[in-house]
Amino acid sequence: MSNALKRPIRVLVAKVGLDGHDRGAKVIATSLRDAGMEVIYTGLRQTPEMVVNAALQEDVDAIGVSILSGAHMTVFPKIIAIMKQKNVTDVLLTGGGIIPEGDMEKLKEIGVGELFAPGTTMESIVNYIKNWVAEHRNF
Repeated sequence: MSNALKRPIRVLVAKVGLDGHDRGAKVIATSLRDAGMEVIYTGLRQTPEMVVNAALQEDVDAIGVSILSGAHMTVFPKIIAIMKQKNVTDVLLTGGGIIPEGDMEKLKEIGVGELFAPGTTMESIVNYIKNWVAEHRNF
């Protein structure tokens, strides 16, 4: 039995809050698309509620949040809480940006997946998502 989906991996890429720097998110979205994934980019100034609702509507396997504003300790817990409230328990929440290592550890403890700092290779992000989806979303 194969550990692969019978369709492309679907990833929602989001920018939450007032952070207007989306170049990195667009680079990630393009790299994921080039790796064969379907990417839904929500654009700037999304709320946590908008992100989770879009993830539900698009039936994604993963949500990737790009955050450079310093609001990661508010944004990620809020998204996790809404995901739990809406019973979205089999979707990866991952992301990246300017997030101190200690905060990354705290976010992982509440259920956030790997968080990637600037300079992370696209290959490692793609492989992480592929491996997580293969392990958790095998339909």
